[in-house]
Parts: sequence; C-alpha cells; structure tokens
Amino acid sequence: MEKKLKHSIDVVVDRLVVKDGVGRRLTDSVETALGLSGGLLVAELVDLPAGDPGRERRFSEKMACPNDHELGLDELEPRTFSFNAPYGACPDCTGIGTRLEVDPELVIPDEDLSLADGAVAPWGRTGSEMEYYQRLLRGLADQLDFSMDTPWRALPKRAKDAVLHGHEHEVHVKFRNRFGRVRQYSTGFEGVMEFLRRRHSETESEWSREKYQGYMREIACPTCHGARLRPEVLAVRIGGKSIAEASALPVRDCAQFLRQLQLTDRQQHIADAVLKEINARLGFLLDVGLDYLSLDRPAGTLSGGEAQRIRLATQIGSGLVGVLYVLDEPSIGLHQRDNRRLIGTLTRLRNLGNTLIVVEHDEETIESADWIVDIGPGAGEHGGQVVHSGPYQKLLSNKRSVTGDRVVSVIGAREHNLRDVSVSFPLGCLVAITGVSGSGKSTLVNSILYTALANKLNGARQVPGRHKSVTGLEHLDKVVHVDQSPIGRTPRSNPATYTGVWDHVRKLFAATTEAKVRGYQQGRFSFNVKGGRCEACQGDGTIKIEMNFLPDVYVPCEVCHGARYNRETLEVHYKGKTVADVLDMPIDEAAEFFGSIPAISRHLTTLVQVGLGYVRLGQPAPTLSGGEVQRVKLASELQKRSTGRTVYVLDEPTTGLHFEDVRKLLGVLQGLVDKGNTVLVIEHNLDVVKSADWVVDLGPEGGSAGGEVIAQGTPEQVAAVAASYTGQFLAGLVEPDDSRHRSLPIAPALGYEATKQQRRAGRRAARTGAVATPAQRTASNGAAAERAQTKRPAANRTAAAKRTGAQRSPASTTAQRRTATPAPAQRGTV
Repeated sequence: MEKKLKHSIDVVVDRLVVKDGVGRRLTDSVETALGLSGGLLVAELVDLPAGDPGRERRFSEKMACPNDHELGLDELEPRTFSFNAPYGACPDCTGIGTRLEVDPELVIPDEDLSLADGAVAPWGRTGSEMEYYQRLLRGLADQLDFSMDTPWRALPKRAKDAVLHGHEHEVHVKFRNRFGRVRQYSTGFEGVMEFLRRRHSETESEWSREKYQGYMREIACPTCHGARLRPEVLAVRIGGKSIAEASALPVRDCAQFLRQLQLTDRQQHIADAVLKEINARLGFLLDVGLDYLSLDRPAGTLSGGEAQRIRLATQIGSGLVGVLYVLDEPSIGLHQRDNRRLIGTLTRLRNLGNTLIVVEHDEETIESADWIVDIGPGAGEHGGQVVHSGPYQKLLSNKRSVTGDRVVSVIGAREHNLRDVSVSFPLGCLVAITGVSGSGKSTLVNSILYTALANKLNGARQVPGRHKSVTGLEHLDKVVHVDQSPIGRTPRSNPATYTGVWDHVRKLFAATTEAKVRGYQQGRFSFNVKGGRCEACQGDGTIKIEMNFLPDVYVPCEVCHGARYNRETLEVHYKGKTVADVLDMPIDEAAEFFGSIPAISRHLTTLVQVGLGYVRLGQPAPTLSGGEVQRVKLASELQKRSTGRTVYVLDEPTTGLHFEDVRKLLGVLQGLVDKGNTVLVIEHNLDVVKSADWVVDLGPEGGSAGGEVIAQGTPEQVAAVAASYTGQFLAGLVEPDDSRHRSLPIAPALGYEATKQQRRAGRRAARTGAVATPAQRTASNGAAAERAQTKRPAANRTAAAKRTGAQRSPASTTAQRRTATPAPAQRGTV
C-alpha cells in the first residue's frame, strides 16, 4: 500500500454464533475491536441477505455518529454549554450569534427612483466611480432588455435580482470617452450586494469599512439562528427547551418555567441543588425590578442603572453580612415603580446585617434612609460643608438645606419591543418621553427618531431602527444629541477648550503689552503645543504613574507644579493673573473677571446659567461627572446662533443633579423652547415631567410586556389615565384633567388654539415656580404610592388606554401650568 496515503483497513476480530455462554467471549472481542480501531467497530449479521441495510451495523464508544457524518460531541461538561468556549460555540459565528449582511432596503432606500437617477445608493454618488457603475448598469439593461429610466419598484423581478445579486453572463459595455472615441469591453457583473460584501471584507481602511457597514444590518447566524451554540449542544433539552431557548426567556418567564419543570425522581435528585441556586438568583433579579430582561441580553445593551442592579443582585445572592456597600446613584434610569423595588432590595441588604452608603438625589430614597448626610449648601467652592447629619424628619426642618404649531411623527416603529407604534411630537415644545424601565423609550427616541433626523438633517450615515417613515422633517434644519459621553479622555480636554472660550482667552493674553514685547503669539499660551507649555509633563500638569494590577495614578508635575506652562509664559499677566491662574478659576469667578470682554463673557455666562459656576475652567474632562459633561455640551450648543428649527434630544439630563440644579436646567431648556426650538427629553424625574408641554408615556411594563403608547398629552391629562404608572405618580403633583389624554394626529402640520404670545407667557410663568423639595411633596408622593400599588386588571387598563380625548379649552389651564398648552385640531386615539 502507498504509505503516503490514508487507508481504511478492516480487521476481523472474531466470528461468533449466538448461543448460551457466549457473553464473555463477545465482551472480550468487542473490547479488542474498540482498542484496535480507536473506539469504532462494525458488527456484520451474516445470516441476513447481502442487500439488507441492517446486515452491517456500526457502533462507536464516542459521542459521535459512526456513519461518517460530521456529528460529534465531547463528554458533556459545563463548558460544553458556553458560547465563550470553543467546545460549545457555533463554528460559523464563533459564538457571536450574528453577522453583518447587506440589507436591500438600505441599498435601495427610495424605490421611486430609477437606476439612472441613482436608485442604487452605493453607486449613486457623483464622480468617476458613479460613471463606471452607470455604464455597467446600462450594459446590463441592454442585455436584459429593461429601461434605466423605469422606477425601481416597476422593474421586473429578473432585472432586480440581476442588479442586486449579479448576472451569470458577461455584460457588454459600450461608451464614449471624453475625447469622443467609442470604447467597449465585456466584464462580469457581481451585483451590488456581493460588491458591498467583498469591499467590506477586503478594505483595510476604517473609514471605508464604516461606509460599507452603512448598508448592512446585523442578522442572526444562519447556522445557529442566533443561539450562538453548536447544533449538537442545542439538541440537549430539558422540559422541551434547549439552553438557548431557556436563556431567551424574560427572567419572570424563565423562573416560572423552572418552577413548573417535571422531572423524574432520579433527575430531581441530581438537579435539586442546582435548581435551588438558579431559582434563588432569578429571585434576586426579580427583586431589583429586572423581570423584563432576558438572560441572553448582551451586556453592552444594558443601561447604567440595569448593570448596577445586576451587580446589586449578585451581592444579595452572596449572602454576606457585615459588609459595607457604597452605591453611586443606583436609581439612575429607573421609573418610580422600579425605584420602589430597588429601595426594598437595599432595605433587605441592610436587614441582613450590612451597611449601605448611597450617594443619591432621588427623594424617595432619601426618605427611606435611616441617616442622611447633606453636603452643601451650594456647589463647588460654595459647598463642602456638612449641612445636616441626622434622620429625615430633622432634614426637613433644616433651613440651610436646599435639599407647538407643528409636529414630527414616527410611523410604524417596530424595533426591539415596539409594537408598530406611531407617535407624534409637537414642535416648539418641551416634550417628555416617560415609562417604566425597558418600555422602549430609548429605542423610539435614540435608535429611530434621532438617527433618522441625523441622517436627513445632518448628513449622517447611520442605520435607524425599523420603522415605516418619519414625517414633518420639512419644519426642521438640525438635530443635536446632548448625551453624557465624555468630552475628552485626557487631562488636556476641559470645559474651556470644549466650549471654545479658551481661544479667546489666549488671544487676549497675546494682545497684552508684555506678550507683544516678547514676541509671543496666540499659540504661546496653548498647553497642547511646544513653546509655552511645560515640556516635563507636555502641558498636562500631571505625570501618569502606571501601577501594575491597579489603576494608573496621576501626580502633579514636579517642574510646573500643575500650572502646565513654563516659567517664561507665566511671566505674562492680564489684570494680575497668569494664564495658569485663569485655568484654575471657578467659572463664576471667571465670568466676573472677564465681564468686560463680550466674546469671553458670553461663553462663561452660559456655563453659569446651566449650573456649572463651581467647575474650574481648566478642570480635566475625565474628572467631570456625566451630568456635568451633558451640561457643558448644552452650554456649547447655547452659544450657537439659534434658527428656531432645531431639535435637541437629551437622555435623562437630570442624572446626578440636586433639586436646585434641576430647576436651573429647566430654565435653560425652557430658554431653548422660547426661541422656537424643540426639546425631547427621556426622563423619569417628575419635576421635569410635570413642567413639560407634552408627555408621551410608554409601557405598560418593560421588555416584551411594553412597547405601547399608554398615554400622551399634557401632564394633567396623563395624570388622569389610570393605566399609566407615570400618571399615577403625576396625580399627586398636578391636578388631573378629566378631558383625558389625547394623541396628536399623524400629519405634517397641526393647528393649535393657543397663540405664540400666550405660550411664551405661560413658559415665563412656569419658570418662576421653584422645583418642589421633599418636604413639599411628601404627602403627594404617599397618595401616589397608594394608587400605584392598586393594579387594575388588564382589560381595564386596555379600556383606559383606548379612550379618545377631546380638545382642551385654554380657559381650563391651571395656574400651575402654562396658560396655553397646545391642543390638537382633531381627535386621536391611543
């Protein structure tokens, strides 16, 4: 035999006749055969006919098919069911569960365009590349006999398939070059979808890869269908479900499935301890209000509050006592109902014998605390004192403690848990989007509305969530997303550089007499370039010391002592201050110092107005909280000239804010609205919700039980909807409107009864009212809590949600609200 080839050799080990006493010999023969063949043997029943399929039978001692099928499984272990290990991960997607695939809807965004007009978006750009592909398409059209001027939706299926998926024959291209000469050639046509796949996989440019990804969507892996595990692993089932199917259930449904599991006595004995541990951990997740999450939810899609509550549930499950827990605003992103569950969990941890220190601004959490330490009375240099240390009741008596005419409509939103929702947002108003955690607020506003607006108005290239259309864009010219992402990740970035005020400060220092004598230009006073900065720390003011296995430590520079500049630069003064002194000023002090310089004063005054007067001009960006970052961005936007046609999108801007800071923020937002702009706020803070012109409440629950519009209207109207959890809590703060809630009609224009003068007067009146303190709202919150605990049957909630609203008379507007809340011209139904 050829020694370089792999051969299959059959070895006859034994010939047996079935009779009494042959068992020992059979056992020995089987063991010998398995030893020779590596665990595989063939038993031939010679008394059966030669053509009988059962004459030859294969057996294997391994968990694999003995008939040469690619189906095998190692010994079942916990790692076998992990998609993070190669033993269990799907081989095609390596355990990710998804892959990028070209979406025809993104390739052909407008089916009313023809190929000649640029219906194929990747090939519809101007330039030589467009001309090349237009020639290819004309050659394909001549060969398949269709017109380039026919709208895409009217083209025959054969032509569409050829354009998208390619043509099996060569395409003959004939054209006239710029010199007037006729040129022709034949080439293959791979189709636009294969073109995008190939370019995406071959390119080494990050910019090009992002461009091609703009025409792709993530789809489930065709092998594992998103389960991320090998088919052999998914074949292991308990109670009729694989591990992937059980993990895809919401926590509440998974807990019920495990409770109802029918096991034999032997299986129950094996699984008893495991099931007890699983049920306990699922119970902890239910206790912290995460019943709507599925166990296979990617960690990157969790909000900050959800991730923190998962860590909290882990600590409860540990059963430790005598532990000190430190939590930083655990109520972030929680609806009032979910917040109450969280407080119950914190109380349970305390009752186990632990100590909890909670940094929090939520009123209900403060009321539930055993001991309150209030720091203040102001912020920054105006604070830093212990104003109160004691129980809640004494805190209340502590006098030092301060503790539109148009609409834009989203039609047919069906991303994630949204159930074909259509919602209209009035323009020129402050609109609050509310609902329990996981009800679909961020999906509706961030994933669909903002992304669609950014693509149309700002020229962005993002893939919005699934929806039919967004109307009313003709009334807008820009959209701004003011989020809490960092303004910089190094100490070089600070509020002064981000807002642009530092350019004016450098120009002012360069205009001083001393700077002119020395020949210093504006760049001399920049800590980002050589010349004026300290070269020991390269203008950072600090030196980073890398610590193995610990976070890096920053220490002041030994040369400049944190000033960032060299000695020569610091010899230039303006009104007795060096450029380093200016960087170290609090913003409110700097606003007074540069009060006579309009270009600088304008920026600084805006920063003070958004409540950042205590922050220093040169405070490093990494040391700013998420709320401070968001207000710096908001101040930067306020500096720009307003057209009155801008939409501002904010996701929980009150995160980390005290009641007094919330009042200041509301004043800034109302200032944007007074200029004719639209402000959309995803918010749980009731002070913001009650101050809004319009409220859109989603629910009724989170996850698969949410995704519906429960109520929309003014805060008074939403407060009258019993099916709305937000309405139940608003009822204690505003006077419910018996006219019930109304939905805005899905239309590009909408007439309101209120005049612009009345609406402006109403906003001025609303801004004069202060945000309620805990002492002023204790009684109303107690009444709202009683209403929230009384849950209506599902049928009643549905009936309440489907009531139609009548127009609200301007005369019925209460003194607490704006004198002219916009009322729709026609009725709508939710």
